[in-house]
Amino acid sequence: MLRVSDTISIEDWELTEHFVRASGPGGQNVNKVSTAVELRFEAQRSPNLPDFVKTRLHKIAGQKWTNDGAVVIFVQDTRSQARNRELARERLAELILKATHRPKRRIKTKPTLGSVRRRLDAKKKRGEVKALRGKVGE
Repeated sequence: MLRVSDTISIEDWELTEHFVRASGPGGQNVNKVSTAVELRFEAQRSPNLPDFVKTRLHKIAGQKWTNDGAVVIFVQDTRSQARNRELARERLAELILKATHRPKRRIKTKPTLGSVRRRLDAKKKRGEVKALRGKVGE
C-alpha cells in the first residue's frame, strides 16, 4: 500500500509495475538487466481518490496522463531496480499530494487613482515630446 496522506492511500492492486532496460550508464550489465521501472496508476478508476483530486491530477500530470485515465511514471535514474521502484512510487505520491491542494482564487484588484493619473500624465508628456519632433514650418 502506498500512503500519500492521512486520508489518501493507494492499494497495491491499483499499481502496475513493468521493468525494462534502461539507457545510459550501467557497465556490462546495461544490456542484460532490466533496471528501469514504468509505474502505471489507474487514476480515473481509483476508488481512493476524490473527484476533485482526479481532475486536478489530470491537469498537473500533463503527458504522464494517458487517454484511458492512467498516470504513467518512468524512472531510470539509478542502476538499482529497487531504488528506481522507490523513486517512481515517491514521485507518484508527490504528484497526488500536489493535486490535493486547491490553488487560491485570485482576487482582481483595481489600480489606485494616483497610479492611473501618473500613467496618464506620463503618456501626455511623452505625446507632447513626440509632437514636437517634426518638420519645422516656415
